[in-house]
Amino acid sequence: KTDFINFINDQEWKSIEPVSSWFGPSSLLMSSMSALFQLSMWIRHGHGYLTENLGIPVWGSYAVFGLATLFSGLILGLVSKAFGPVCDC
Repeated sequence: KTDFINFINDQEWKSIEPVSSWFGPSSLLMSSMSALFQLSMWIRHGHGYLTENLGIPVWGSYAVFGLATLFSGLILGLVSKAFGPVCDC
């Protein structure tokens, strides 16, 4: 407590470099990191729901998420191919 009071009274806070805009809470980088953490929490809750509420074995839950990953990659690939540049290669 005394260190913090001395930090304020002695104005030591003026010598600290500000945080770069890349690492600010509203930057694209930090927003993307937040979205990844939210996705991981959603996956964790989904895994818990599948194993605890529905009684699916753990390997079955992994299989569901693995297939969902493959399917979403397939869809994203098809969409990117459909709306991507046209090439007669």
